Amino acid sequence: MCATCGCGGSGATATDLQTGERHALGGAGLPHKHADSTWHVHDHDHDHGDDHGHGDDHGHEHDQHHHDHAAAPTSVVELNLRILEKNDRAAERNRAWFMGREVLALNLMSGPGAGKTTLLERTIADLKDRRRLFVLEGDQATDRDGDRIKAAGATAVQINTGSGCHLDAEMVARGLALLKPEVGALLFIENVGNLVCPALFDLGEARRVAILSVTEGDDKPLKYPHMFRAADLLLLNKIDLLAHVDFDVERAIERAREVNPAIEVLPVSARTGDGMPAWEAWIARAEQDARAGAFA
Repeated sequence: MCATCGCGGSGATATDLQTGERHALGGAGLPHKHADSTWHVHDHDHDHGDDHGHGDDHGHEHDQHHHDHAAAPTSVVELNLRILEKNDRAAERNRAWFMGREVLALNLMSGPGAGKTTLLERTIADLKDRRRLFVLEGDQATDRDGDRIKAAGATAVQINTGSGCHLDAEMVARGLALLKPEVGALLFIENVGNLVCPALFDLGEARRVAILSVTEGDDKPLKYPHMFRAADLLLLNKIDLLAHVDFDVERAIERAREVNPAIEVLPVSARTGDGMPAWEAWIARAEQDARAGAFA
């Protein structure tokens, strides 16, 4: 359940777009990785912390079907904290695995329609002749965006979250089991379109990139501050449409830096290519920083 909106994430799947192999997420059987770079299959992880010891006849009486779990949450706040703590543990495992294989993982976040997939297609077209690129593509439903990413030239796995409004660290871990990015790879994680929940969930990524389209309005950093506070970079996308919309670039940058003074901002147009060299240079610097620091 999402700590913010209460979505359950039921019906989540991961699809290897190279083979068409589809797996349900949320149960045993799909292999995932460890920091030692090996892949394992784990049983479903229960958080109860006790063994019910049910036999065929249960071995005890249930008082009006109520379980007496000492570890059960006593409030919504406690439940939310447990959800985030479990996610953070999975994110740290992902981060250790990325570091061990020198994989730079970038988490791309935005509202629906900001142009994440088109931006990623353009980025892949520009970089694919220089290196292998891997993508975990997150959407609630369909393989449409994942198919676009594969056609652009990247190895891709589609993660469908069902009723869920964001990716979490365990979804990413299970997606990586299918994707298997090679040592030294560049990994893009395209999160579900949502300006709230994705910012709350650490995936183990090295950098977070927020994408804001000029068609969305320059007040979004103030209305959705956590997203912009969590980001390392803001890409102002669709600048080719500036003549047709009421969007003030300087005001948007000022508002983004009001909530996050350290955020970098790059205006881009995935459609025309304007600003793309600066974005790709930012990626190269992020890789250099990682190799000089975390990967050393």
